[in-house]
Amino acid sequence: MSNGAATVELKYFSFGTAGKKVLSKSLAVGTKTGYRLYSLSSVDNLDQIYENAESEDICIVERLFSSSLVAVVSLSSPRKLRVCHFKKGNEICNYSYSNTILGVKLNRARLVVCLEESLYIHNIHDMKVLHTIRDTPPNPAGLCCLSTSSDICYLAYPGSSTTGEVQIFDAINLQSVSMISAHESPLAAMAISHQGNRIATASERGTVIRVFNIADGTKLYEFRRGVKRCVSICSLAFSIDGLYLCSSSNTETVHVFKLDDSKEIPQMPEEQQSWMSLLSKAVTASANYLPTQVTDVFNQGRAVASIHLPFQGLKNICTIVMVDRVLRLLVASSHGYLYVYNLDIEEGGESTLWRTHRLDGQVDVLDSPKPIKSNEGNTSKLEKNLKTEPSNLDADNHIDSLTDLSEDRFKLNDDSEFPPVI
Repeated sequence: MSNGAATVELKYFSFGTAGKKVLSKSLAVGTKTGYRLYSLSSVDNLDQIYENAESEDICIVERLFSSSLVAVVSLSSPRKLRVCHFKKGNEICNYSYSNTILGVKLNRARLVVCLEESLYIHNIHDMKVLHTIRDTPPNPAGLCCLSTSSDICYLAYPGSSTTGEVQIFDAINLQSVSMISAHESPLAAMAISHQGNRIATASERGTVIRVFNIADGTKLYEFRRGVKRCVSICSLAFSIDGLYLCSSSNTETVHVFKLDDSKEIPQMPEEQQSWMSLLSKAVTASANYLPTQVTDVFNQGRAVASIHLPFQGLKNICTIVMVDRVLRLLVASSHGYLYVYNLDIEEGGESTLWRTHRLDGQVDVLDSPKPIKSNEGNTSKLEKNLKTEPSNLDADNHIDSLTDLSEDRFKLNDDSEFPPVI
């Protein structure tokens, strides 16, 4: 197992976005000397599929699906966005903005560039600017998120710098949708489900995570991450089926929450049921005179699974994917490691670390205390509708070219290049 020593300092890291029925298990990392792209083909193999050694600090690198398209920003040119075809080694185009680029999000229809007080929405097929959202509340962290689905293509960004308001914008029809009052404190993290219908939010306090219906702003779920201390939430991520939500922070704990109410809750022993029944009745009866904060705590959901990382205090990101027919939780950290955990949702509790991959090409291994099992109850719903990252995408996951860039070297005609033209 890793002893936590630094291997390579990561300036930026992001998991590959997922298409409608394509789960991309890729990881892009930016370092002081360029960027690297990885693909997790199995729990044992983290394949480095590309390395760009430019001796340049990369502060943002985002890969689109399993395609050859990457969006890159360097510290030496923080106002310039470069869109590249990494397989051919070509720069497709570049754009300069009025201020430092703080965030880049993309799907098969749109590419969004986030500055501190504005957002630029590009048509990803020709990179033309379709719309600019100006005079947004100060957003120094570049916090925003974009639907991975281009059918329901919502863009979310902070609607206030003092409270946790979320502004929802339709990036296809280029119009505002709604404002969701998610938290009293400013936002720290957001994530939109792959279906494009839900958004998860966390504030700077980090104790409560909420999930809302994007269409009408209704609060669907509220999860208590902790009560003893405020933390800094690093990332939120939905599983591709929308049934699970994971949350990582600057502490050593990552939580996994279940969003499906249809599954029957396991019955407790009779004596526990009676105690819980009495407690529930007491809380209900006292709801009129107990402080709202107290009754809210009883009504909040708890994590169905958790993991304990071998570090704390470092920036990290998490995601939930299927690898080797088992539901896994992946965590990448700024000190250069990728951790792979096996999630046993039915048993719950703390999950086991199965593999540690160093992002400098070396591998650390933690042997499992028990064999990895493929739990049909946990995986069947996902496997019915998912394709893992393929070497050759189907025709409907392919694009011919960037239409307004006529030079052959700019065309993306090989396999796995780009999503379809809308």
